[in-house]
Amino acid sequence: MPNIKSAKKRVLISNANYERNKAYRSALRTAIKKADNAIAANSADAAEVVGAAVKKIDQAAGKGIIHKNNAARKKAALVTRYNKVKA
Repeated sequence: MPNIKSAKKRVLISNANYERNKAYRSALRTAIKKADNAIAANSADAAEVVGAAVKKIDQAAGKGIIHKNNAARKKAALVTRYNKVKA
């Protein structure tokens, strides 16, 4: 445990950021899984669900939760799966 006041504060802030990022990552994974399930079921609203997942991915990249190249890779893979089923 840190002894310096600023180090104690950094521990608290770091933990708060970790929890916030963890929740956001979890929501991101959930959105991607919903999109995958919609694609697999070939549902009518698959385009909307995929669009929502892409938006979540972009938001996560913008907030620094995931790297921009990771976001681009996830979006490309998701849209490729969607287009393959749609075609």
